[in-house]
Amino acid sequence: MLHLGSGTVCVHAVAMHRPEVGAALLLGGHGAGKTLVGVALALRGWHWLAGDVTLLDVAAEGGAAVRGGTTAILGRRSAIRRWFPELTLPEGPDTVDLHGQGGLPSSLATITPVRVPVAAAVLVDVDGDPLATGRTLQPVDRHTAATVWLRASGHLLDRILDDGEQPLRLLEDGPAQRQRLHYVHALARSVGMHAARGTPQGIAARIEQLITDRRQGDRHDQADESNGAGAGFRRHPGSAGPQPGRRHGDRGAARPARREHP
Repeated sequence: MLHLGSGTVCVHAVAMHRPEVGAALLLGGHGAGKTLVGVALALRGWHWLAGDVTLLDVAAEGGAAVRGGTTAILGRRSAIRRWFPELTLPEGPDTVDLHGQGGLPSSLATITPVRVPVAAAVLVDVDGDPLATGRTLQPVDRHTAATVWLRASGHLLDRILDDGEQPLRLLEDGPAQRQRLHYVHALARSVGMHAARGTPQGIAARIEQLITDRRQGDRHDQADESNGAGAGFRRHPGSAGPQPGRRHGDRGAARPARREHP
């Protein structure tokens, strides 16, 4: 909890990164499929930033950013084989740590320690609805998003200490709770959240499409601002603002007089 004083908060989330795109945070409870969607994104060229717990810099200039996270990439061997039969996993316990796992592409088993701005947050539910196909991402309202961030940021507080006599939550005093709530609301305001159900591959594709659409929208907005800075407009003496449609060659042109009818 000491990290709260430095403007950061730990959240139960997988963090993925793609150059020139930013970080995508995958949220959800235990068994929701965060690692599976992470594997699907890794197969599409994304890199792991955090395997299960992500450290977010909430007070970063320009918005929330991933500062670090856990290196373990934990998944269920049976689920990975079901959704990704092309991957070869050695025999062993059902829970497997993909980090450093031999026989897998490096993008699937390597954590890239990079500080990256958050581009998207998605609440995932793999196979949660048999009718869902992952075709769309549903926006999550700010109040619900704040609740999701609150639960995700309290994930580690429900752990029991080594002596087994008290959970970490009992160590979070009033000021620490208020500080965490402050960060939770800041995340809900600054990071748009979506919910997705379906296959890992379908959710991964929709996440890429979401970020692509946002980047194109930002470029269009920047182009509009640049083009509207004076192109095609000329201010005339005594006018209240720019006059569209007047070019340099129109400066001396007279408009035909309007004929009045009796």
